[in-house]
Formats: sequence, structure tokens, C-alpha cells
Amino acid sequence: MNQKEQIEKTIAFVKETLKHAEGGHDWFHTLRVFNNCSLISKNEEVDVFVVQLGALLHDIADSKFHDGDETLGPKLARDFLNSIQVEKQVIDHVINIIENISYGSSLNPSKTFKSPELDVVQDADRLDALGAIGIARTFNYGGFKNRALYNPDILPDLNMSQETYKKSTAPTINHFYEKLLLLKDLMNTKTGKQIAQKRHEYMEGFLEQFYAEWEGEK
Repeated sequence: MNQKEQIEKTIAFVKETLKHAEGGHDWFHTLRVFNNCSLISKNEEVDVFVVQLGALLHDIADSKFHDGDETLGPKLARDFLNSIQVEKQVIDHVINIIENISYGSSLNPSKTFKSPELDVVQDADRLDALGAIGIARTFNYGGFKNRALYNPDILPDLNMSQETYKKSTAPTINHFYEKLLLLKDLMNTKTGKQIAQKRHEYMEGFLEQFYAEWEGEK
């Protein structure tokens, strides 16, 4: 099986696995990340095959939806990649991407894996948390978890540990300050930084309008 066929098999596997996933972490999220990777990779020296597999499998079993189990996604990905006879070196790299891509992982000082391929997939994933789609995904997940839209009495926690971040039940607006507005300065690649800046500014405009409407000013 050549690489093109392996990518096609992976796409089919991800579509089937995520067919009932929450709307912000479904196949279409994966596809957007995959497309973002294609754009960013044009300006980076990376193994495109590793990037593509990492993008396709990065959310195959997000721990948020599996009782916090961070081992399930890497296990499902490894078993699948072995089943389509991907080389072990490639599999190991893809698993490292899955284990280190999340924002929560970036709050864990023990996570030390780095690679240009991780940089690309991480930027691509973070871009989907920004801008108009990022806003839509944030409120979709907040609704999924039955969280308040906003509560001015509950201030954002700007010094979260990984555990605090994972256990947070704060209103959805707080998530902008606890994560989304921080992503612009955490991008790894030049292309990622350029796109993130524009999407960041869009979110700032949204928040300004949100507060004005909340207070009955507009």
C-alpha cells in the first residue's frame, strides 16, 4: 500500500470513527485542520506524510469525551496505522504529535517532544480555535457541557495548571481569556502567526460587541 492509499484509508477511518462526534471536534474539524496543514506546510520543511497523518488522527479520541483518558487516542491511532502497514518510525512520530498537540499538553512542563511536523499540526489545530469558526466551536462546546454563556461574577483564571484547565466548568466567555486569546502568541510557524493575527482581531471585535449587547449599549 503506497502513501496515497494509506491517506485514503485513514480518511475513511476517521470519518467513520467521528461520525457521531460533538460538532466542534468532528470530521469537519479534522478536515479543516488537514487543509490548514496543507497551507502551512508550503512554507515549512517537513515530512508532509507525517503531517497529514498527524492532522487526520490528532482528535481520533479526544480525552475530553472519554473520561479524561489521554491514552485512548494514541492507542487507536497506533493500532490503525499498524493495520495499514505504516512504517514504525512514522507511526512513532504521529503518536508523539497526538500526545503533544493539545493546549493542555502545553501546560504540562514534562512534555518535551518537539518537531517541525508537530509545529505545523499544532498551528493548524489552533487556527481552528480562532476566528469565526473558533467562536462557533467554543459556544457549541459550552452548550454541549451546559455551561453559562457569561457570568460577570466569575472571573477568568489566567494561571491555570493542566489539571485545573481540564476540570474547568467556567462560563464560555472565560475560555476566550483562558485560552483563545493566548493562542496568537503561541503559534510556531510564520504562516500560522499571520493567519492567527487576523482571526485574533476578529475575536476581539466579537467580544467588544458581546459586552455592548450584554450591557444594552448597542
